[in-house]
Amino acid sequence: MRKSYDFSKARANPHSKRLKKQVTIRLDEETINYFKSLAEGVEIPYQTLINLYLRDCAQSGKRLRLEWSDETPEEGAA
Repeated sequence: MRKSYDFSKARANPHSKRLKKQVTIRLDEETINYFKSLAEGVEIPYQTLINLYLRDCAQSGKRLRLEWSDETPEEGAA
């Protein structure tokens, strides 16, 4: 092993733009537990599973349909 290396002629990694970026996202505990249980079944980290799911949604152009209601739920109703 050399004492020093010369990186003056090195070039940037051409794939660096495709690397993952760390972000902070807030998920409810129920959602995290859901993906953790799925991840155990396929033996991959749950963060990877969430990324795969979100990537699939983005690539297939899935759109979330939100429907808001002005009605308040009755007490005790589920």
